[in-house]
Amino acid sequence: MTDDPGPPRGADRAGGLRIPPNCDLTLGLRRTDGADPASSTWTMSADERFANPTGQVQGGILAALADSATAAAVVTWSRARQMRVTVATTDLHIRFLRPAASGPGRVLTCTARVRSGGRRIVFADAELTDEEGTLVATATATCLLTPRDRAPVP
Repeated sequence: MTDDPGPPRGADRAGGLRIPPNCDLTLGLRRTDGADPASSTWTMSADERFANPTGQVQGGILAALADSATAAAVVTWSRARQMRVTVATTDLHIRFLRPAASGPGRVLTCTARVRSGGRRIVFADAELTDEEGTLVATATATCLLTPRDRAPVP
C-alpha cells in the first residue's frame, strides 16, 4: 500500500492552475459553451449521488455548479480584455425556485453571464435549468480578480 495519491486529476497548467479543477471533475461538470467571452454554459448529470433525503439534488451541488459557471464566465470576460487573472468568488447568492429531481437521465444546465465589471471586481449571474428547460434556481456572484502576471494571454 502506498500514500502516493497518483497524478492530479486535472491537467497541470502554467502558474499551478489545474484545468479543469478537481472539484469540477468530482461533480462531473462539463463546459458545453464558452463561445461568448462574457458567458459560459455548463451541464452535469443530476446523479442520485447528489440527492438529499427526498431525492432532490442537494442545494450545495446547485451552488457549486453556479459557482463554476460564473467563475468561468468571468475568466473568459477577463481574457477578452487581455487581463491575466485568477478569479475568486467573494459572494454567491442562490435562489432555489423549485426542486431539481435526481436520477437516471436527469441533467442540469447552468448558463452564466457577466453583467458588469472592472479591473478588480466583476458581477455575474446564472440560471440553472433541468433537462426539460424548467428554471430551478438563479444565482448572482461577485468575483475578485487578482493579476497573475504581466505575460500575454495565450
